[in-house]
This record gives sequence, structure tokens and C-alpha cells, in this order.
Amino acid sequence: MLEAYLEFFVPRYGDEVELIMVVNGSSDGTERVVRDYQERFPQLRLAVEPRKVGKGSAVVMGFDLAEGELVGFTDADGATPPQAYQDLVDGIGDAGAIIASRWLPGSDVSPRQPLSRRIASRIFNWKVRMLFGLKITDTQCGAKLFTAEAVRAIRPSLGLTRWAFDVDVLFHTRRTGFAIREIPTTWHDVKGSKVKVPRASVEMTLAIWRLRLIHSPFRWVVTAYDSLVGRRFSQRKRR
Repeated sequence: MLEAYLEFFVPRYGDEVELIMVVNGSSDGTERVVRDYQERFPQLRLAVEPRKVGKGSAVVMGFDLAEGELVGFTDADGATPPQAYQDLVDGIGDAGAIIASRWLPGSDVSPRQPLSRRIASRIFNWKVRMLFGLKITDTQCGAKLFTAEAVRAIRPSLGLTRWAFDVDVLFHTRRTGFAIREIPTTWHDVKGSKVKVPRASVEMTLAIWRLRLIHSPFRWVVTAYDSLVGRRFSQRKRR
């Protein structure tokens, strides 16, 4: 992924581009690999968080470090090729955000995902539309791009809910008045995913319900639950 993105973007933009790798809780030598690439590409920046803080926290760390007029993120497995990410740059126009969709006509997804994952994806998307009013076909595709202005506006409101982070980002983008554009993309499913669909589906559903409660008059339910569970967890650790 580093090889593909750096060799694509650096010749195009030179010192006007930066690629920030946020490494958290890694035990596979990712930090060393990034440092090796930094010797060839000064446009590559590294942020290291030794704890396993998850995608949401990692993306927020990247947001805080980014200096460009456009700020985005993508998964590190290379599922979104660099040309597909360039399509976001070319297509953002006057919108506050632009996101890649694997479900719009014209998208190229290969190989086709298993039926179980496709069904789970559509059910999740329906729930997001129902709860948040986001008329978006693919909130979970990893490739998203924002203006720096939009990032500054939504940053104080972002939570760190694991499965609901992408929904949280898009919800606040729209809530603060920025337009969201969605375009078809090229996406290659990478083998080796450790996502267990039944468990992930339950966790994703709970996460978006939690997010919806946080942004409602019933926020106290989440506060009370967190307080109760946190107290019990602390007591269990002391024992």
C-alpha cells in the first residue's frame, strides 16, 4: 500500500502532499517498514500509539496532524487503489466531503464479496438511513476525503465508537451544514479479513444505536450505562 500510494501521489504533488501512517498497537513491524520508506519519501509521516486504540482514535490522530487543504483517510490494506483515491480529489468540488461507494452504479468491486457480507452491509445501511437520515449508499467504505474546513468543524464532536466511527464522521459533516458527495469507486477485496460477520453485525448495530442515543434527548441512558459498566469493570479488576 505504501509503495503504491507514494509512487502515485509524490510525483504528482511533490511536497504539496503528505501521507500520514498512524500505527497503533502494532506487533508486526509496521513502524519499522514505515521508517524504511521515510528514507526515500520525506512526504511520509509517522504517528505511533503503542495502545490498541482502534480506527476511530487513529483517524482522529491523523486529523490532528494533517496540514493540507484536503484531509482524508483510507484503509491500509490497499483495497482502494491510489487512482480511485485520486478520483475523490478530482471530484470533491465545492462539497465538504466526498466518499467512495461500492454500491453505486459504475463501481468496480472484485472479487465479489460473500453473500453474507453483502446482506449484512445492506441491512446496516438501511439502519443508518432510518436512524440518521443519511441518504448514502456506503458509509463503511474506507476511502473518504474532507476539506480542512469541514474537519475543523466536526473534530470537537467526534466520538471514538469503534464500528460507528464512519457514521459519526458523516453525521456531523452533514449536521454542520457541509455537503457530502458520493461517487462509484474501484475496490479490491483483500484476503485475510478477520471480521466475523455475525458478531460484527451485532456490534455495529449496538454502536449505531448508541450513537443515535448520544445525539438525542436520551443521552442520559448512555451516560448511566457507561457509569454502571465502568464501575463494575473497575471493581472486577481490583478483585
